[in-house]
Amino acid sequence: MSKPNRVPGYMQSKGNRNRGPIGDREIRYKCSMTNTILDVLRARPGWQEVAGPNVSAQQQQQQQQQGATKGSAVSSTQQGKDKSGSQNPAPNKEPTNTTTSFKTSDGDWDFFWCDREWLHANYDSMFLQEHQKILHFRNHYELTRKNLMVKNLKRLRKQTEREQGKKEAESFDFFPTTYELPTPDYEKHGWTDDNQCKGGTFHSEYHIFVEEFKRLPGIIWIMKPAAKSQGRGIFLFRKLKDITDWKKGEYQPLTDPNREVPETYVVQRYIENPYLIGGRKFDIRVYVLVVSYNPLKVWLYRGGFGRFSNSRFSLDSIEDTYVHLTNVAVQKTAPDYDPDKGCKWATQQLRQYLAAKHGTEVVRKVFQGIDNIIIKSLHSVQKIIINDKHCFEMYGYDILLDANLKPWLIEINASPSLTASGKEDYDLKYGVLNDVLNVLDLENRLTGKEKRVGGFDLIWDDGPVNADDGSMECSINSSATTSNSFLGCYCDRKKQLRDIFTAAQALKKTATS
Repeated sequence: MSKPNRVPGYMQSKGNRNRGPIGDREIRYKCSMTNTILDVLRARPGWQEVAGPNVSAQQQQQQQQQGATKGSAVSSTQQGKDKSGSQNPAPNKEPTNTTTSFKTSDGDWDFFWCDREWLHANYDSMFLQEHQKILHFRNHYELTRKNLMVKNLKRLRKQTEREQGKKEAESFDFFPTTYELPTPDYEKHGWTDDNQCKGGTFHSEYHIFVEEFKRLPGIIWIMKPAAKSQGRGIFLFRKLKDITDWKKGEYQPLTDPNREVPETYVVQRYIENPYLIGGRKFDIRVYVLVVSYNPLKVWLYRGGFGRFSNSRFSLDSIEDTYVHLTNVAVQKTAPDYDPDKGCKWATQQLRQYLAAKHGTEVVRKVFQGIDNIIIKSLHSVQKIIINDKHCFEMYGYDILLDANLKPWLIEINASPSLTASGKEDYDLKYGVLNDVLNVLDLENRLTGKEKRVGGFDLIWDDGPVNADDGSMECSINSSATTSNSFLGCYCDRKKQLRDIFTAAQALKKTATS
């Protein structure tokens, strides 16, 4: 009797299988979150959750019994091996999860959607198997901390001006004038991502900022904590005395060696002329997936959303966060916030609106500018990020348009919110996360040469990626362009996934026949 044809591992039953590289077996995952990503992972065919904070005691006991018959995983003696050549590893820490009685070793999972705190505590003491994938690069904060992001962009801009001239350096004119208060001496005092520095003194750009402030009287500035999100700790000011209390409370020499280091802030020139729709300010959330920094490989998601303020824009009330901050975490606390209507537009809807009002060519240049922001910002940290083939990053870029339709980079999030504010928001994030897994392709269903996977388009692969002929699926982007970027364009991701999986399977059969 002939043996039945075998199908890919994610379709196989969960019988007795050995640990190790993914073959014809289930894909084991762990997840630190309890929001949309956990829904995506649990619904994915052939994926099995292993013990962790989101697994019940009964499930853990069942998995422990199954694990006894499948061999041991990576021994603890393998921990501590440096995977990526980090010259400044963080101190080794034991995992802080105490909610499970069943402890899994590093080899018991294939995919881990971890939080940043867990990564910082465990990465340098882990040994990762060839096939394992984990969220976040070791020093992801080089791009996502507001102060480091600007520092790296400034450095690359200076390098570009020195090597290619001022004209090319002007392509970096997409982030506001920014100063750091206070500025740590990283090398001397062991600065780390969690803002801990043992002793020492600090220098600051405060005096440089004061000179700029006096040179431009009357403009508005905005203060932001370098490492916080969701609008926490942000305030606007027009006068230096408005930050006196902050300066006295935070920016002081460390006379007490046991005193905690003052929190780092950035002060930026506030964009006073934002583009308004219905009299309201908004910014655009853009999803970017980086699967490698060396070589740089970048995917841009077609979907996203514009986040609107709940109140009409005015410079008369700079203390009103409902007017000036578009963060959903802020807006949903407004007294007249309507959770059914929310404060979001789909990026496709936003692009169509702008095209109808300003024309397709103008809009094409706007979105081309967003592409430039993404690529330039990633290039600014390409040689700094500790590249590891096991790691990936899904960034949430926040882009603001001014009244002249110029895009500005506001910030980059390493952990963009995955909690949905409504059904449409849930569907969007569910699709984004599913397609992250599709691009990573642990099931080995793709050829590896795809330029589009679901809603993600490959925009950089160690160089710009050109669109294929006939792939212009953005009806409002009829202008001749070769860029494989379709932010805000039509996306029938389910049909596209069926097509590429079928094509890839046929190609693999042909190659093996």
